Amino acid sequence: HVQLAESGGGLVQPGGSLRLSCAASGFTLDYYATGWFRQAPGKERERVSCFEGSDGRTYYADSVKGRFTISGGSAKNTVYLQMNYLKPEDTAVYYCGTSWACSDGDGDFGSWGQGTQVTVSS
Repeated sequence: HVQLAESGGGLVQPGGSLRLSCAASGFTLDYYATGWFRQAPGKERERVSCFEGSDGRTYYADSVKGRFTISGGSAKNTVYLQMNYLKPEDTAVYYCGTSWACSDGDGDFGSWGQGTQVTVSS
């Protein structure tokens, strides 16, 4: 059974940090691209970062570049999103999904987990 599970969200003050995890079961993330997406209330789902399992290349949305770091390729079959210098506008439910390549469109990503809530507030 192919499944992704996100974890690591929570409540953090502006300027704080969180590390999200996207753990896969039933398949190997090394063969896929793993994207982190977020959806805030009333807004569309937005891709914030992507990790190419085949070669480790990484991609970031301009809104998170320099603050977020995506990593993977671990023996734990997990892709991480380290989020630093968090802002209130980062508040959203964060999801991970997989596709063949980071160059694929957002609609090509699937195997979504249940999401993890990130709230940035003082």
